[in-house]
Parts: sequence; C-alpha cells; structure tokens
Amino acid sequence: MSTLVVERAVLGEPRTEPLIRELTHEYVTRYGPGGHEEMARHPAEEFVPPHGLLLLLLRDGEPVAGGAYRRYDARTAELKRMWTGAEHRRQGHARRVLAALESAAREAGYRRIFLTTGWRQPEAKGLYLAAGYTPLFDVTGQPEESRPLPFEKDLAAAAAAGKAPLR
Repeated sequence: MSTLVVERAVLGEPRTEPLIRELTHEYVTRYGPGGHEEMARHPAEEFVPPHGLLLLLLRDGEPVAGGAYRRYDARTAELKRMWTGAEHRRQGHARRVLAALESAAREAGYRRIFLTTGWRQPEAKGLYLAAGYTPLFDVTGQPEESRPLPFEKDLAAAAAAGKAPLR
C-alpha cells in the first residue's frame, strides 16, 4: 500500500523538477511560448517561509502533485504553481494540496488567498469554484481570450464558518 504525504520543498531541489518540467510543458502547450515567461516570472525565494511556501504531495517519496503561495500583500497570499502529474489526475490530489496550502497560509498570518488561472484551464476553474473560492469575473460569460481568471478566498471567514480545510 502506498503512502501519500505532504512535505515542504524548495524550488530547485531535485524532487521539484517534475513540477517545473510538467507545469512548463502544460503552460506552453496551452498558451504558447509565454508559458516559459510565466514560469520564470517569480524567483524561487518568493516561495519560501516566512512569506511563501511550496508543498509537494509525495507518494512513496515521488512527487504526484504540488503547489505554492507567495506574499501578495501583508494580509494576502497568492496561490501559484498548482500542479498534478498527468498520470495522477482526478484522484483528489489537487484538493489535498490546496487545503494544505490554505491551512499553512492561515497559520502564517494570511487572511486571504488570491489567485489567477488561465482561460484555457477549465479544470483549474472548476477546482477553485468547488473549493469555495469567489470568482472575480462573470462565470456565466465566455472568458476573454488571453485574460486571466481571478479568484479570492477569505481564510478567516472560512475558518469561522467551520470550513477550515483539514490537513
């Protein structure tokens, strides 16, 4: 029986290589060469404590999913680099990573999470809606080509309502 565990990681260490490689490929496949620019936009230092964090979901020591947050402002963490390996999708791994990131962000003192996803990532849009994120765009309309889809979540309100994510 395989074991799943969430662990902290640092971009650049060997076990983060599948996340970077596959996420870059995904962005380039969906959006073109700009995908490389997106992956290079934020240096690794933005994803380390105390202001940021990168988590990997490991199965028997091998990464199957991951995600990170960085400081957006004093009370807001920005979610970045959500990834699930292609062969591990549709098993709830992204939800588990998302819940762990929300919990860690709350523990780090953040009260809100902000994120954007791309208009060519309907599975990500569905994940954030299902996880209680508020869309900052019209969900009934067609997304504009090349425009990001922003979301937010009030971590304090979620915790107060008893909806704090379990680890």
